[in-house]
Amino acid sequence: MGLTFTKLFSRLFAKKEMRILMVGLDAAGKTTILYKLKLGEIVTTIPTIGFNVETVEYKNISFTVWDVGGQDKIRPLWRHYFQNTQGLIFVVDSNDRDRVVEARDELHRMLNEDELRDAVLLVFANKQDLPNAMNAAEITDKLGLHSLRQRHWYIQSTCATSGEGLYEGLDWLSNNIANKTQKKMVHQPLDVQFCFFPTLPPVSRHKDIEQFASETRSSGCRVNII
Repeated sequence: MGLTFTKLFSRLFAKKEMRILMVGLDAAGKTTILYKLKLGEIVTTIPTIGFNVETVEYKNISFTVWDVGGQDKIRPLWRHYFQNTQGLIFVVDSNDRDRVVEARDELHRMLNEDELRDAVLLVFANKQDLPNAMNAAEITDKLGLHSLRQRHWYIQSTCATSGEGLYEGLDWLSNNIANKTQKKMVHQPLDVQFCFFPTLPPVSRHKDIEQFASETRSSGCRVNII
């Protein structure tokens, strides 16, 4: 048959799609980050009025990233993008000490929204290349991240212009979203039924089917072979 059942199954489910919302105060570097991830280069940006949305391909994951403007008059619109968000990227200008409290208030206001209760949180401590930038530990304290006891969160030092730290953050984000998704599958297993026809020799057919069923069950599916 050319491909084993396992290979066919893995091909069907190889690409993972994740919906990511990226927000933060204005001038934090959100749009620069988005297009550094998308294009691998720095683009000239202007303050975002509304949103930018792009699909970012990384490893075997397809991220749909929504970059929403951060000006104070736009922030009430953030809630319109919360639905179905799996991961929240909150970008902080590490050099902006005057507004870090404002950033904290906006972050905690969002995290209290019911539609984001299951979203994992990645904080990008951006602009680490600037000489007076706060480090990740200081920003963690300023944002009150240790108080988020019911939330999976992580802070990553980044420099949008060089790309430093961006992919390390995506690795953490994708792994944690995948883990949460897998746990949901275990608690709500998918029923799968396969009907196999005797086109293979009995011994090899039985071996392939049992191996396929075993690997499928380990992914959280219930398998019934008929």
